[in-house]
Amino acid sequence: MPILLNHTIVPATDKAAAATFFADLLGLRVGAPAGPFVPVRVNEDLTLDFDDRHGVQPGHYAFLVDEETFDAVLERLEAHPGIDYGSGPEHGWDRRINRLGGGRGVYVRDPDGHSYEVFTAVP
Repeated sequence: MPILLNHTIVPATDKAAAATFFADLLGLRVGAPAGPFVPVRVNEDLTLDFDDRHGVQPGHYAFLVDEETFDAVLERLEAHPGIDYGSGPEHGWDRRINRLGGGRGVYVRDPDGHSYEVFTAVP
């Protein structure tokens, strides 16, 4: 069996709000609370477990997606002017996309300072 990331904990100030932000961004569903976590299943192999027990250290989470999913993410971002997003760390939150690796990519900052990267080709 290859090594697959099965789940990871995402620190949050409000686990339900953080899970909802992430799920809404990628068009996913927030799961029922499981112990101290609010899970969002990304695919058959990966779940992000949002946890508000230990404070937040902003992290970076990157997702390779298909063109249709990228278009849907971009539409959601454009519909919410209060969400910071941009083409990359060196350009800040310029509300643009990048073309790294021959595809399209965007970075999104959540309310806790986490950076979600969504891209269509591996940079």
